[in-house]
Amino acid sequence: MTYSEENYLKAIYHLSLFQKKGVNTNAIAKMIDSKASSVTDMIKKLAEKNLVKYQKYQGVSLTAEGLLEAKMIVRKHRLWEVFLVEKLDFSWDEVHDVAEELEHINSEKLINKLDAFLGFPTEDPHGDPIPNAKGEIKKMDKKLLSELKLNQKSICVGVKDSSSNFLKYLDKQQIALGSTIEIMEKESFDASLIVLVNGNEMNISHKIASNLYVKTV
Repeated sequence: MTYSEENYLKAIYHLSLFQKKGVNTNAIAKMIDSKASSVTDMIKKLAEKNLVKYQKYQGVSLTAEGLLEAKMIVRKHRLWEVFLVEKLDFSWDEVHDVAEELEHINSEKLINKLDAFLGFPTEDPHGDPIPNAKGEIKKMDKKLLSELKLNQKSICVGVKDSSSNFLKYLDKQQIALGSTIEIMEKESFDASLIVLVNGNEMNISHKIASNLYVKTV
């Protein structure tokens, strides 16, 4: 496949995680930053390769073959992110763009050896699951911090927003994967929170709480 085809498959995969029905072509165009006409042309090419299905008014969905291909692209991307952070000392807000380039290296042997070299990680530096060589994904019981009740204790296990700006903000607040978070107060006016992060009290907006994945303890 071409780099462009791989990017489309990955985009459809990510969008399908939040939609029960087929993915809207306009949503694909927005994620890929492309014109709707270009998306339509690419969908036809992918359909000819039996990687996607398209039905008018029902959107685009991945075939079994397309789903596996998409998972393998995601697998490569997230393994490279782990490598960059753990072995080359990149920060978690720096790795996405580099991994976007590395994910197109087409060597199954290399990726499997990379996986073994890293100790078969199940999550990337942002807490997102890494598909194994068969496309299997370990499920994690997680919620958004904004969904927790008063006095609930939790551990940060991921981020919904993996943008560089958000990750840098978390670094400033000393919030990272593994941080303990306990909700002390909830503001009824704007749903902001007063929390204890690793024992330190701080205010967190509803927007921040809606982008932090946690696991209750």
